[in-house]
Amino acid sequence: MINLTKQRNYTTNTEYMALRKHLSTALLLLALLPGCSDSDTTSSSPSKGDPITRTHNEHLPIPPPMKTAPPPYPWEKDMVANLPKITKEFFRCKGSPLNPERIQEQNGKILRIADCGGSEKHSLPLNNQREFIYPILIDLMNYIQRQTGKKVVITSGHRCPEHNAYVDSSTPNTYSKHLIAAETSFYVQGLEYEPQHIVNILLDYYRDNPKYQNQYAFQLFHRYEKSDTNVSIQPWFNKEIFIKLFQKEEGRNFDNRHPFPYISIQVRYDTDLNERVTYSWDRAQKNYLRR
Repeated sequence: MINLTKQRNYTTNTEYMALRKHLSTALLLLALLPGCSDSDTTSSSPSKGDPITRTHNEHLPIPPPMKTAPPPYPWEKDMVANLPKITKEFFRCKGSPLNPERIQEQNGKILRIADCGGSEKHSLPLNNQREFIYPILIDLMNYIQRQTGKKVVITSGHRCPEHNAYVDSSTPNTYSKHLIAAETSFYVQGLEYEPQHIVNILLDYYRDNPKYQNQYAFQLFHRYEKSDTNVSIQPWFNKEIFIKLFQKEEGRNFDNRHPFPYISIQVRYDTDLNERVTYSWDRAQKNYLRR
C-alpha cells in the first residue's frame, strides 16, 4: 500500500514538471514573436498631400542673372587705381638728422642751420588732439591718382619749424602754410613734364564733385595776376585752394631737389569750419607733439 502511493506521487510530479516546462517554452516563443499595432501600421504607410497641378503652358519665371562686382579684398580697400591710397602718413615731415648742416651767411654772420630729427621725433599738427592734414589735400591727391592711374609723389607736406628753416630760410617762407599742414608740393610719376595736365585735373575735381555743384565760388577758378609770387606762370585759385605751377628751374629747395616741374597747393578756406585758413605762430610752433 505504501509503495503504490509513493509511485503515484512520483508519476504526478513528473507530469507536472513536464507540463510546466512546456508552458515556459510556449511563453518564451510568444515573447519572441514580432509584435504589430495600429501605430506601426500607420507609420509605415506612405504620407499623402495635395496633388501638384499646373496647366500645359505654365512655367516658373526666372529673372535674368545680374552681373555684380566681387567684394574687394581687404588690402584693396587701401588702394586707388591699383596704387596705395594717400593718407595723412604721406604728408609727414621730410626732415632727417642725417642731413648735413646748411651754412648760410646772413647780415655778415655765418649761420649753421641743422635739420630736425625727422618725423619719428615729432607729430603732424594736431586738431582735436589728433594728427591732422587738411582733408582737401588728401582728396585731391587721390583724385589725381584715380584719374591718371599714376603715382603722386609728395615732395613736401607738413614741415616742422626746424625743417622749414632748413628747406628755405628766407623771410617769406617763415610764414609757410606747410607749417600748419595746409600746403603740399608734388609731381606725378610718369607725367613729370605735363604739369598743366595735372592742373586741369585739379580744376575738374571741383566741376565733377557733387559736393560743389552750383557753388560757383568753388567751381570757378581765377588767375592770380599780381607779381608778388615766385613763379612765372600765373597761379589759379578758387575759394578753397591756391595752385602754383613751378617750372623745372623754379622753386628749388631742399625738399624739391628733383629736376621736374612741380605743383604746390595751399588751402585757403576750411569748408568744415567755414573760415579762412591763415598762418599763425601758435599753430606753427606749438600745435604738434615732440617726442
